[in-house]
Amino acid sequence: MASAKLYFIFLLYQLLYYLHLAIAQNNGTVPVGATLTAGTNSSPWVSPSGDFAFGFHQLDEENNSNGLFLLSIFYNKIPEKTVVWYTDNKDQNPAVPRGSQVKLTADRGLVLNDPQGKQVWSSKIDIGTVAIGVMNDTGNFVLASSSSSKLWDSFTNPSDTLLPGQMMETEQGLFSRKSDTNFSRGRFQFRLLEDGDLVLNVANLPTDFAYDAYYTSGTYDSTNSSNSGYRVMFNESGYMYILRRNSQRFDLTTGRVVPAADFYHRATLNFDGVFAQYFYPKNGNGNWSAVWSQPENICDNISGEFGSGACGFNSICTLDGDRRPMCECPKGYSLLDENEKYGSCKADFELSCNGGGQGYNKELFDFHELKDTDWPSSDYEHFSPYDEVQCKNTCLSDCFCAVAIFGIESCWLVKLPLNNGRADSSVNRKAFIKYKKDDDPDPPSVPRPPDPEDKKKRKMMNATGSVLLGSSVFVNFAMVCAFVLGFFFIYKKKWIRNNPGDATIETNLRCFSYKELEEATDNFEEEVGRGSFGIVYKGVIQTTRTSTTAVAVKKLDRVFQDGEKEFKNEVVVIGQTHHKNLVRLLGFCDEGQNRLLVYEFLNNGTLASFLFGNLKPSWNLRTNIAFQIARGLLYLHEDCSAQIIHCDIKPQNILLDDYYNARISDFGLAKLLTLNQSKAIKTAIRGTKGYVAPEWFRNSTITAKVDVYSFGVLLLEIISCRKSFDIEMGEEYAILTDWAFDCYRNGKLDDLVEGDTEAMNDIKCAEKLVMVSIWCIQEDPSLRPTMRKVSQMLEGVVEVDVPPNPSPFSGYMR
Repeated sequence: MASAKLYFIFLLYQLLYYLHLAIAQNNGTVPVGATLTAGTNSSPWVSPSGDFAFGFHQLDEENNSNGLFLLSIFYNKIPEKTVVWYTDNKDQNPAVPRGSQVKLTADRGLVLNDPQGKQVWSSKIDIGTVAIGVMNDTGNFVLASSSSSKLWDSFTNPSDTLLPGQMMETEQGLFSRKSDTNFSRGRFQFRLLEDGDLVLNVANLPTDFAYDAYYTSGTYDSTNSSNSGYRVMFNESGYMYILRRNSQRFDLTTGRVVPAADFYHRATLNFDGVFAQYFYPKNGNGNWSAVWSQPENICDNISGEFGSGACGFNSICTLDGDRRPMCECPKGYSLLDENEKYGSCKADFELSCNGGGQGYNKELFDFHELKDTDWPSSDYEHFSPYDEVQCKNTCLSDCFCAVAIFGIESCWLVKLPLNNGRADSSVNRKAFIKYKKDDDPDPPSVPRPPDPEDKKKRKMMNATGSVLLGSSVFVNFAMVCAFVLGFFFIYKKKWIRNNPGDATIETNLRCFSYKELEEATDNFEEEVGRGSFGIVYKGVIQTTRTSTTAVAVKKLDRVFQDGEKEFKNEVVVIGQTHHKNLVRLLGFCDEGQNRLLVYEFLNNGTLASFLFGNLKPSWNLRTNIAFQIARGLLYLHEDCSAQIIHCDIKPQNILLDDYYNARISDFGLAKLLTLNQSKAIKTAIRGTKGYVAPEWFRNSTITAKVDVYSFGVLLLEIISCRKSFDIEMGEEYAILTDWAFDCYRNGKLDDLVEGDTEAMNDIKCAEKLVMVSIWCIQEDPSLRPTMRKVSQMLEGVVEVDVPPNPSPFSGYMR
C-alpha cells in the first residue's frame, strides 16, 4: 500500500513537472534542471512569440550521415532555421553527435555534455546562482538569479550575428564561421577597438592574431577622444550605428530600412569575410536580402603582407552580384580540401629548385593566360622596361617563378604561395600561370653519375665470356662457379659498406666521391656552421647538364668509437625520413676515413641567427615557427617508421627555408630506436648546455622526453628572443628557464616579452606558450607531455593546465 502511494506521488510529481515545463514554454522561461537531447523529439525552448528558439539544430540533414547537431538560437518560423547564435569552442568544431545533452544548472548555467557525459561547453557562471532561463522575443537567451539579476546572456557572448536590440562594446567582436555549414571558428573578425574604430580583419588561426584591417569605420579621433566611437548599436527599428563618446552617431545603415514589425533583421559576419545587414519578411514569402554590406570589394580590400586574402592561398577571388567573393583554383592547381571551396589550392605538379627540380627544365612547362588577374603581394622580382615575350621566358627559366604578371612594359615574377589573388577589370594586367605540359614522371632529384667500377665489371664479364666460348662444357661450368664465388666474396664487403642496414631499404640517395665534394665546396672553403659531429660547408653540385644547386656538406671531422655505426644510422634513417619540417638529405660520401653528408642548403640560415639579432622578428612568424618545430619532433617521435630521439634540439639545429618555415637538422645522429622499443639506455651525455634534460646527469633512462625538455627551453627562447643562458643579463636573470617561471608565477609576463608590441597585444597566446614550455621543462620526465600533447596544446586542441614548479628539488645550473 505504501509503495502504491509513493508511486502515485511520483507520477503526480512528474505530471506537475511537465505541466510546469509546458506553461514555462508559453512565456519563454526555462526552469533549472530542464534538459534537451540532440536527435530526439524534445521541443526547443521557444520565445513567447515563437520567433526564436534555443535548441539543437541538425546540420545538413540530407548529407549528414553522422548525425551532427549544433546547440544554437535560430529563427523558429523560417523554413531554413537561420542560426543567429551558437556555442563557440574557438579551437574545435562546436557540432556535437546525436545523444548529446544540454542542461540548465544552478551553479554553471547551461552545460553541454556529449553522449558519454563529458562536458563540451558551458556558459561559465562566475558569480551567483541561476534561478531561471529566459528565451526572449529579441533572440536573447538570458540566465537570471532569483533577484532577476542577469548572470549570463547570449547577446553579450555573440558568435557571428547581431540582432536588433543588441549592442557591442569596445574589444568585443564577432567571429566568422569556417564555411556556410561548418561552424568552427573562421578567419575573419568584426571588432570595435579600444581607440574607437570599428574594423574588419583577417585573423591568424589558431592564435586569433589580427592582420591589417580591410575595412575601418574611421571613428577614431586622435585629436578629440570624445569624438571616438565606443559602442556599436543595432536598434529595434533595424538601424546600425556607432555611438561616439559625445553621444553623436556614426551611421552604418545607409538609407531607409523596411519596418521591423513586418520583417526580421540581422547583421552577420559571413564566413567569406563580408559583413552585411539583412531583412526577411515575417510572412515567410521571400529570402534574406542585403540592406548594406562592407567592404565594397573584399577581393581588392584584403591586400596585407600576411595571410591568403579573401580566398585561400594560390586561389583567385572574383565578386558575385551581391559583392560576395567567389574563389577558383587556376589551371594546374586543385583544392587542398575538396570540401572547402573557399580554401587553399595546391599545385598538381612539382615546382621546386631542390635538387634540380622541374623548374629548371623550361621545356616541360607552359603558361595559362588570364586577363585582368594579379597576385600583388607575392612578387619577388620586377623588370622594366620588358616586353611580354621576355617576361614569359624569364619566368620559364626561373625555378622560383610560379606566375609572370605583365602590364605596360613591366614584368613581375611571383612565387608560391600566391596570396591575395584577384580578377577584376580594374587590374589591367595579364597573368601567365606556369603549369606542367604533360604527365611525364619526375626526373630524379640528384642523378647518379656512371660508376667507374661498372666498366671494370663489364670488361671482366667480356673477357670471361671469350674464355667460356672456347672451353668445354665442364670447364665452362667450373669457371662460372669460380667466377660467381669470387665475385661474391670480392664485392660482399663493399656492398655491405655502401648499403648500411637492411638491404631491402631504398634510400634514393646519391653516393658522392670525396673528390666530387672537394670540388663542390672549393676545397671546403666556405664554412657555414659547426655541430657536435663535424663542420658544415657550403657547396654547389651539378644536378643536370645545365643546372646546379647549392648544398650544405657536413664533414665528420673526428673519429668516433661508434663513428661508423653513427654514420650508417644517419644515412639509412634520413634517407627514409621525409617531412616538411625536416632538412632533406641528398646524398653521402663513405670513402675510407672520409664520411660526409650532403644536405639541401637553406638560404635563411639558423633559427639562432633569426632570434638573437638586433631586431625582434615578427611575433606571428615566431609562433608559427614554434608550431612547426613541434610538428617535426612529433613526426620523429611517433610518425616515422622507427622512433628517432634527436638529443640536441637547439636554435642552431633549426634551419629556415625561403619562406621562413622551420626545418629540423642533425636528427640523423641521434639514438635510433626500433619501432617496438620505448626506451634508449644512456651511453654518453649528448646535447648542448642549457638545453640538456636533467636525466642525462643522473643514472636514468633516456627517452624521447629529453627532446621535450629541450623544446621547452627553445620555446622560451622563441617567446623572449633571449638565449637560454646569458651571463650578461646578471645572475638573477642569467638562466632563462628560471627567470621565465618567476615571470609566470608573479604575473609579469610583460617582462618576458618586453618591448615586443605584437606579443603584448597577444598576451593570452604568450601566456599559453609559456605554460606549455614550463610543462616541457619539468624536472620529472613523467610530468612532461609527449610531443603529440605539446602540439595539441600549442594549437588549442586541448586545454593547457596550470603547470607546477618545474624544478622543485634542484638548485643547480643546467
